[in-house]
Amino acid sequence: MVNKSDAAAISNAFDQLVNDTGIQQALAFIENDHPLTIEEQIALTEIPAPPFKEQRRAENFMKRLKDLGLADVHMDAEGNVYGLRKGKGKGPRIFVSAHLDTVFPEGTDTTVHQKEGVLHAPGIGDDTRGLAELLAVVRAFNEADIENSGDIIFGGTVGEEGAGDLRGVKAFFREHQDIDAFLSLDGPGFNYITYLGTGSYRYKITYKGPGGHSFAAFGTPSATHALGRAMAAIADLETTSEPKTTFSIGEVSGGTSVNAIAQEASMLVDLRSNDQGELDKLEQRFLEIVQEAAQAENRRWNDDRLQVESDRFGNRPPASQSVGEPIVQVASAALRALGAEPELKEPSSTDANYPMSIGIPAITIGLGGEFDKAHTLEEWHDPKNGHLAIQKSLMTILGLVGVEKISSPLL
Repeated sequence: MVNKSDAAAISNAFDQLVNDTGIQQALAFIENDHPLTIEEQIALTEIPAPPFKEQRRAENFMKRLKDLGLADVHMDAEGNVYGLRKGKGKGPRIFVSAHLDTVFPEGTDTTVHQKEGVLHAPGIGDDTRGLAELLAVVRAFNEADIENSGDIIFGGTVGEEGAGDLRGVKAFFREHQDIDAFLSLDGPGFNYITYLGTGSYRYKITYKGPGGHSFAAFGTPSATHALGRAMAAIADLETTSEPKTTFSIGEVSGGTSVNAIAQEASMLVDLRSNDQGELDKLEQRFLEIVQEAAQAENRRWNDDRLQVESDRFGNRPPASQSVGEPIVQVASAALRALGAEPELKEPSSTDANYPMSIGIPAITIGLGGEFDKAHTLEEWHDPKNGHLAIQKSLMTILGLVGVEKISSPLL
């Protein structure tokens, strides 16, 4: 928890930072550089990055990091790309990232269309804008020749969306045991700070039976009937509103013909909670329902041939940290130093979940401009005043790692 003396130190540090001529140069550069940020945002958006197929975009992003002069830029075994801006003194080592993947399947047209300054394309905001803002931050460091005290790793992660299960950020932290804090650039609201993580379990449930002709084999247990029984029971589940706990059946498939008893049917299910205990309770009841549905369908026809398979393919841990954590307070102070008021947001599911869950200070900070229709083909982004978020990100990073001869690290 940040005490009064810590709060004063944070405030004094940002006074020193914001009044330094070099930092002022960097902030002015970011505003003037914003047209290039928009160009890179468009270029990256038009390189599709479907789940598990992010490599083309990753390679392009990796080249951009190399062109900016970061050290040891590479792609790891999982597909993350990142490089190092080495610190000039003693300070923490932090990882700053945006995610490379989008929710859209292969074949989605990601061509960007502009109308009255507004950019329209699937993935134009989430999280391609984050990638572009990250590159702009690195350019500002270079332009003003800022001597950061601590090390900064800048990069893009894979697997944040959908079935990716945070595979990129999980792999990164398995391989790097020396990271002191994590910043994710993601989501709307340039003054938004997300410091709590919503957890989720994701399942594929598959019912399998003998199947048969709808008339000749009548009396055979049906996979779709079992699925329907499970879906009805899941729909009637009751969960707590505090901590918020939810469930959703997101996708359903099965059967082969109108006149065939289904041999196979499946559903994808998302279970979420802000509390690990509630999430586990929901999971237990959900799995009981899944089994009970198979048993009920077998009993209906005095049979035992219908079976069910449960595959948990997603595990995002819920996580929490105090609002008084230095990383939260530094991000808040960075916004105030720029004349904005921070807004602490409700828990969410982002790349920050994983490091937070293993005790590493982590937050997700919002992007610049205005956004809407994320995760739809009608997604759009208005980049007006988008430079404000990039300035905020720069100041947050500087506060955390420190600047030689100007400000000590606050992390």
